[in-house]
Amino acid sequence: MTDIDLLLRDNIRKLVPYASARDEFSGTANIFLDANENSLGSPIRDQYNRYPDPHQVKIKELVSGIKGVPARNIFLGNGSDECIDLLYRAFCNPGLDNTIINPPTYGMYEVSAHINNVEVRRAMLTADFQPDLEKMASLVDQHTKIIWICSPNNPTGNAFHHQIIEMILNNFDGLVVIDEAYINFSRQQSFIRELTEYPNLVVMQTLSKAWGLAGLRVGMAFASEAIVEVLNRIKPPYNIAQPTQELALKALAETDRVNEMIRDLVALRDKLAAEITQLPAVERVYPSDANFLLVKIDRAQEVYRQLLNRGIVVRDRSRVALCDDCLRITVGKKEENDALLSALRTME
Repeated sequence: MTDIDLLLRDNIRKLVPYASARDEFSGTANIFLDANENSLGSPIRDQYNRYPDPHQVKIKELVSGIKGVPARNIFLGNGSDECIDLLYRAFCNPGLDNTIINPPTYGMYEVSAHINNVEVRRAMLTADFQPDLEKMASLVDQHTKIIWICSPNNPTGNAFHHQIIEMILNNFDGLVVIDEAYINFSRQQSFIRELTEYPNLVVMQTLSKAWGLAGLRVGMAFASEAIVEVLNRIKPPYNIAQPTQELALKALAETDRVNEMIRDLVALRDKLAAEITQLPAVERVYPSDANFLLVKIDRAQEVYRQLLNRGIVVRDRSRVALCDDCLRITVGKKEENDALLSALRTME
């Protein structure tokens, strides 16, 4: 069993966290004269003169009901990027510890590692875009603190085999962080169900994708109470703004609408994949468990530039390892997909 306390950096273990004004009392109150807020309100809305709930209790209660995870096992970040950064700051000693990523994958695992002066070790995915267990095992040493798993993966779009991830969890004593930003578009089961089995497991999800709230920047990390407590100790006291909390609460009450959007996007994804596959210049459309497609196409960089000239922005991934001549294409609305297809057909 992993002892989370042994994985922590010494300075984090000894840290006395900042106590916000709202942490210093319990119960109800009507007059707040403790936080040096502007008591006369704001020019926009009175309640915005007050600091937001530092613990996001109402949001966590709703997320708990939706995900079937106790609120005490939920951390909310200013986007998943904050969760990534805080995990490095809590568990990786700068200049000493290392982390393992599985390229091609989400770029912020590496960027955040460099910001925190943590060595990055790369275990390239196999030709079928699955983790290479032997390569990963060869990279692990006593200073390996975190393995990042993005499933469904960005930019390849596929989910990793469940048993492969279980092998990693069963054979690594550091943190295994599974980024499930696109899980709602996949038939793969979430690893949230496994939290009680693995004390070293962190599952990240987001409101940016299926929930359509990318502009709000709300990331979620699900983990043991010990890990969540650490993240809460080191986060900024008011990391989720009041307007963001209000809008997130409204969205979380609309699960039926979100499920409908997910079904619609999956249908649009499958239709777009089928039509792109018919284009002569397209060598392959990779299977996708996400809301985007990875498309191998002749002269990918030139196609990318021509699409830009027509006001259509996709992502050129042709310089990314294992993604030669590939474009990553987000599934758009029907009219957007039709415009993309029309543009691609005129390039033949």
